[in-house]
Amino acid sequence: MSSETILNTAQFDPKVKQYWLTIWLLVASITLFGIVLLPIVAVLVWWLGGRILAAMSATLSEKKLVVKRGIWVREEKSIPLDKITDVAMTQGPLMRVFGLYRLSFETAGQSGPGALVSLLGVVDAHLFREAILTQKERAAEQQGNHKSGQSAAQGSTEQDDQALMQRLVDAVERIDARLARLEQEPKA
Repeated sequence: MSSETILNTAQFDPKVKQYWLTIWLLVASITLFGIVLLPIVAVLVWWLGGRILAAMSATLSEKKLVVKRGIWVREEKSIPLDKITDVAMTQGPLMRVFGLYRLSFETAGQSGPGALVSLLGVVDAHLFREAILTQKERAAEQQGNHKSGQSAAQGSTEQDDQALMQRLVDAVERIDARLARLEQEPKA
């Protein structure tokens, strides 16, 4: 990403930790064993949630989206914008309570169902989504202009090749004509 200009960087809402905590507390309170461990689960999820959230980043550049995350196993995915087929924005009932959205990115050629990458809790998710889609369109237009310039250059190359071929044919015809005249001249 060294030579590309960074256009946008996602910020993550700290309410994601509260969302994760709520989910884990609901799961723990459903199980008999989990009820005993509720305080430990709460502290652990709150601490880990902060670390996970701090390790998450999403950066939009001119040609790609780079998503980084992970505490123990660090993961970095670079998604070329021209491969993105859909940027879905979802909000479940519990997410709605916290005002959170999940952005899911699907790409051309991905194997298996579901999103290749999803981001939970991006601040102003709809604006980040629009920035990605707008840059995707710009990149496609630039690539289209580049391809039309290449085909125009190829067209002029073909014309140049035809002109060169015609000059070669003319030169060969002149050489043939001179050879024919030389053959007709009496030898001394």
